[in-house]
Amino acid sequence: MLSYLSLGSNLFDKEHNLLRAVALIQEQVGDVLRKSSFYYSAPWGFSSPNSFVNIVVAVETEFSPIELLHATQQIERQMGRTHKSENGHYSDRIIDIDILLYDNLRIDIPELKIPHPLMHERDFVMIPLQEIMQDRTGNTDVFSEK
Repeated sequence: MLSYLSLGSNLFDKEHNLLRAVALIQEQVGDVLRKSSFYYSAPWGFSSPNSFVNIVVAVETEFSPIELLHATQQIERQMGRTHKSENGHYSDRIIDIDILLYDNLRIDIPELKIPHPLMHERDFVMIPLQEIMQDRTGNTDVFSEK
C-alpha cells in the first residue's frame, strides 16, 4: 500500500535527523519511493526559537494503517523522542512523523485520522507533498478535499 508521511525536526542537526528517520523507515517500514526537498519553516501552533525542517516521503508498505502508526511511533522513540503532542499542545522535537495519506483510505478513530485532518492548513506539509505527488503533466491529486 502507498502511504505519504510528513517528517519534521527542529532540534539539533535537523537535516541529519530527517535523513536518519528516512533510513529507519526504509529499514523498518517499507520502500521509500520518493522524498521531497527540505522545507524550512517557523514552528506551527507554538512558539519556539527553533525553526523546523520538514520533508514528505512516499512509502510502499505492507503494514496496515495502525501498524504503520505504531512503527512510526517506534522510530520516533528510537530517535529519542520521549513524548508526543497532546491535546494540541506542541513542543520542540527531534523528530515528528505523521501519516498524511494511506492509499485512498479514510480512517477516523481516536488513535488515527487519515487523511491527516490538519494537512491542508500547513504549507510545510502541502508544498513538499505536492512536490512528490506531481505526475509528468504537473497535476496532483492531493488538493481535492473529497
